Amino acid sequence: MLKPSLFKPLKPGFHSIISFTAIFHKCKSMKQFKEAHTQFIINGLTHSPSSLRPIISFSALDPSGDIDYALLLLLRASTPRTVYLFNTTIRGFSRARRPGSLWSSVLLFVQMGVLNLAPNSFTFTFLFQNCSNCVAFDLGRQFHGMVIKNSFETDVFVRNSIIRFYSVCGKLDDARMAFDESSELDVVSWNSMIDACIRNGDILEALSLFSKMPERSNISWNSLLGGLVKFGCLDDAYWVFLEMSQRNIVSWVVMISGYAQNGKPKEALALFREMQMLDQEPNSAILVKIIDLAMQVFNTSRERDVSAYTAAISGLAMNGCSKEALHLFDQMKSEGISPDGVSYIAVLCACSHAGWVEKGFHYFASMSDVHGIRPELDHYACMVDLLGRAGLLEKAEKFVASMPIKPDNVIWGALLGACRVYGNAKMGERVGSLLVESDKTHNGRYILLSNIYAESMKGEDAEQVRKTMRRRKIKRVPGCSLIEIDGCLHEFFAGDRSHEKTEEIYLMWEEIVKEIKKIGYREETRTVVFDVEEEEKEAVIGQHSEKLAVALGFLYTTSGSTLQIVKNIRMCNDCHNAIKLVSKVFKRKISIRDRKRFHHFEEGLCSCRDYW
Repeated sequence: MLKPSLFKPLKPGFHSIISFTAIFHKCKSMKQFKEAHTQFIINGLTHSPSSLRPIISFSALDPSGDIDYALLLLLRASTPRTVYLFNTTIRGFSRARRPGSLWSSVLLFVQMGVLNLAPNSFTFTFLFQNCSNCVAFDLGRQFHGMVIKNSFETDVFVRNSIIRFYSVCGKLDDARMAFDESSELDVVSWNSMIDACIRNGDILEALSLFSKMPERSNISWNSLLGGLVKFGCLDDAYWVFLEMSQRNIVSWVVMISGYAQNGKPKEALALFREMQMLDQEPNSAILVKIIDLAMQVFNTSRERDVSAYTAAISGLAMNGCSKEALHLFDQMKSEGISPDGVSYIAVLCACSHAGWVEKGFHYFASMSDVHGIRPELDHYACMVDLLGRAGLLEKAEKFVASMPIKPDNVIWGALLGACRVYGNAKMGERVGSLLVESDKTHNGRYILLSNIYAESMKGEDAEQVRKTMRRRKIKRVPGCSLIEIDGCLHEFFAGDRSHEKTEEIYLMWEEIVKEIKKIGYREETRTVVFDVEEEEKEAVIGQHSEKLAVALGFLYTTSGSTLQIVKNIRMCNDCHNAIKLVSKVFKRKISIRDRKRFHHFEEGLCSCRDYW
């Protein structure tokens, strides 16, 4: 919220416009921009290009912006407008990828001509991005003619956007012609052409181009690696993988996924172990596959030790198969294999995920009484999590107080999470206030405490927690979901509009919501702390990354097939409830691995039994 003192009445004039321009540059949200703009108008001021620039840039390009506001300002402004302002708005429409984005961009392009503003190379770059998004071949072809007429074909940015445009439209020959006719090629040009070959099924030409590249980036290597895996050339893919001088997480994901998808679990696990030895941090997409592969290898293995059993028990527990996990634990003991501390962590997790409090305490006691294993912090954390998930918050707090060792932030964090799930604001405030001081750099502590306040209708307290985050420069980890379709990983963030099928994705989710509302779905908006109308809160909730991933899955998978999604943070209550209903209405199995566990949705139920 901008300070009211910034909006003192000013006498119209040059200096007051400069003052407001400075204010516009400080705005961080559309609400602040609109407040400042209202005062600008009240003071009787008219825009200069410099005062329009920050408003239109933010409105058009920021994820929380308002492209319609940018368009309105640009078309109604009485001041002379610049090519930069038109380009920025056209670029905004290319990012928005909503119905009518392409034709709004064309309207702006035509308006530039009316105002005698000559388009530049950036204008055409953004127009080709719009055409690629909508696969508008005929229109893009016309823009290509204008590029040649205006002598922009030598510009490397325009050239690269043309190559991608023809590639997306399935016109590989035209893309290659644009590539070959260029007098100046950069690494992006080569990458775009290789991607065009892979996208259009010519893996041999992609290999040929790769071998001729004067310089290569990580994107070059990963693009070819992904193409070889896509076409089942695993030996060639592994050779490329070994030749890479620098492998990032994408390289490992692609190669491990390639082995997993082609029936080679042992090779995938061996590569995963190599990844761990090199201190590469695996992401959730890899972990999902590794757990499945570990179970495959366990079931076919003749020699099983405590490590193999523990891995299998843990995998079953995370997949909601707690009964099977405990059965396997008993089988391990019957074969004369003594469990270790890690085995008991897996068993206690199985009890926690199923809500089995008595069984959990039985196994916790048997650790020391039967096997002489002294409980460590991880075991105590499991017990606090077990009590917290079952809603026994006071018992959990007393358990923490009775611990013979000092509880760490993980234990307090488990209790805080339970306070949020069960709406215990009083205990949550007490535990959360402790955590944000003892674990100052952990963004999750602030988010949980803020959400507890928000759900308790304490918006001012929630905002104060977020202000503390900003003051301490703690950044929130954005929610991200991955879905694999036909061997390709698609990544989404909340409110994401970067996917080439954004328009269809959002329309699909709208249709899904219409159907699940018929059986009682209502958006849960309590955790949205912004000062906006309820309808806007529903829009924010409806754009969470896993919902976008589900919508894409509905678009590009066959009815009845299982959707497999990975999310890097805990699912919110609304997404969990919505996807349960989706599985019921559409008769689809949906598996989602969030930061906590696996969720297998089927017939309106989840394997977590709503404990997560």
